[in-house]
Amino acid sequence: METKKEFAYKGLVINGFVALFGILVLLALIVCCFVMAERSGGYVLCGGILLIVTMICLFGFIKQEPNEAKVLVFFGKYSGTFTKTGFYWVNPLLNKKSVSLRARNLNPEPIKVNDKAGNPVLIGMVLVWKLEDTYKALFEIDSQSFATPVVSNGHAIVARSLSMAFENFVRVQSDAALRQVAGCYAYDNASSSDELTLRSNAEEINEQLVRTLNERLAMAGIHVTEARINYLAYAPEIAAVMLRRQQADAIIAAREKIVEGAVSMVKIALDKLKDDGIVNLNEERKAAMVSNLLVVLCGDEAAQPVVNSGSLQ
Repeated sequence: METKKEFAYKGLVINGFVALFGILVLLALIVCCFVMAERSGGYVLCGGILLIVTMICLFGFIKQEPNEAKVLVFFGKYSGTFTKTGFYWVNPLLNKKSVSLRARNLNPEPIKVNDKAGNPVLIGMVLVWKLEDTYKALFEIDSQSFATPVVSNGHAIVARSLSMAFENFVRVQSDAALRQVAGCYAYDNASSSDELTLRSNAEEINEQLVRTLNERLAMAGIHVTEARINYLAYAPEIAAVMLRRQQADAIIAAREKIVEGAVSMVKIALDKLKDDGIVNLNEERKAAMVSNLLVVLCGDEAAQPVVNSGSLQ
C-alpha cells in the first residue's frame, strides 16, 4: 500500500494577535533606538537590524478560513500542511501555497463516444470532487506551471491559478474515464437480460464511473465523492434510425400483447359457447369464428359487421 506523504506542519506556530503585539513592541524599540542615536552610533545599527527583522517577520502572518490549507515549503523542502483555522504566525521564510479543501462541481459538455456495440452516442456527466492529499496535488502533478508569480495580491491569484490547474486535470481525466466506462456497455437493448446498459442501469454505471475516476485521480490526491451521467442520447447521425428501431420494437411488443390477449379472449368465447350449449360448431365453423374474432380483436381499424343469415349447421 502506498505511504501517504502528506503530514501536518509541526514547526513554530504563534497566535497571530500575540505575534502582532510582539511586532508592535519591536517597532517601539526601533523608534527608541533612532531617538537615542544621538548618544551613540550603536543605537543606529541596532535600530537598523531590528527594522530588517521586523520587515521579515511581517511575512509570517497567515489567515485561514475553514476547509482551506497552506502547504509550507522551506527552500524547496516540504515542511508540512497547515490546516488550522484562524490568524497565526509561522516562520516567515516558509513559502506558503494556499489550496482549497472544499467540494467542487464539474459539469463538462457532453462528448461523443462509441458504446460497446459501436454506436456513436452523446454522453455527459456531472461530478463532485475535492482535494484529499495536498502533497500529491502540488508535487505529484504539474500544477506549478499554472501558478504564475505576481506582485499584487500574490497569494490569492496563485491560489486561483492552482485551482484552475486542478480543475483542468480533473476535466481531462474525467473525459478519459467517461470514454472508458461508456465503451464497456451498450446504449440499450442488450442481447442478454442480465447485461448492463447505459440507459437502463444508471446506478451501476455511476458506481463504476466513480471507481474509475478515483483510480485515475488518486495520483493527484483528488477524491471524487459523486459522479452521475446527466445526459445520454444517440449521436445526430444515427438518432433518426435508432428512433425508428425503437418505434418498431415498441410496435412489435404491443402486437405481441394484443395477440396474446386476443387468443385468450377467443378461447374464452369458444369455451363459453360450448359449456352453455348455445350453439354447436363443427371444426370448420370454429376455424371461421376464430379467424373472424382475431381479425376484429387484432385489427387497427373498427370492423364492419356482416350479418350471416345462413345456416350454422
